[in-house]
Amino acid sequence: MKALAARRRHPLATVVVTLLALVVVGGAYTALTPSKAVAAAASTADVQAGRELFLANCANCHGLQAQGTDAGPTLIGVGAASVDFQVGTGRMPLSANLPQAHDKPVQFNDEQIGQMAAYVAQLAPGPAVPAAEYQEFTDDPERISTGNELFRTNCAMCHNVVGAGGALTRGKYAPNLQDVSAKHVYEAMLTGPQSMPVFNDANITPQEKQDIASYLHFVGTEPSPGGLSLGSLGPVSEGLFVWAGGILALVGCAVWLGSRAS
Repeated sequence: MKALAARRRHPLATVVVTLLALVVVGGAYTALTPSKAVAAAASTADVQAGRELFLANCANCHGLQAQGTDAGPTLIGVGAASVDFQVGTGRMPLSANLPQAHDKPVQFNDEQIGQMAAYVAQLAPGPAVPAAEYQEFTDDPERISTGNELFRTNCAMCHNVVGAGGALTRGKYAPNLQDVSAKHVYEAMLTGPQSMPVFNDANITPQEKQDIASYLHFVGTEPSPGGLSLGSLGPVSEGLFVWAGGILALVGCAVWLGSRAS
């Protein structure tokens, strides 16, 4: 014990312990960062092709080194998932300088999108594209029910309880999610585009993200047993429909009674 206590008082003890802690933390960070695995899996040719596509289509706003400019944010650290979502849904490249990027026809094929994602991913660690097993919907009723609960708790306040979308402030909006692929729902939750918060895998697990996407697919494909869905926007649109119909019926009755009296 005395020998150990003496070593603890050695002038270099603090330095050794600090270096050891840095090695452990650095090693754990390297092992647990998913984007590095994706970057390593991407071939040099894909990264180079992605860089060429980036320079031709993205650098004008995001900078030659993706460092960002006054016209666009930096892409260093956004990861492959962000690129796959933004380009894969047609939001990028931007068609106009609006408060929010709109989805539109995609301008690149899957190979080109993967190459641009590989280039951005190797710039710095960031969220990776979800594994193939999470890019498909599940038809398990219990998991769809779980997705329903998770969506209502975390997303319905902006996207509506059935994912039909809704208005936000300053010209922005929460888009309709019923026709969005499972992969893009997952990536949106992982990267937080526009005004959306980030839900990393510690907040909502990969399987739970898939459950949410499956619920949205379910409500988007199921028929409306009550008749017209009226956009599935809830009691406001339904009440407006009934009110407008009632007013028209009353006006029609008044016109009919007036014609009978004359």
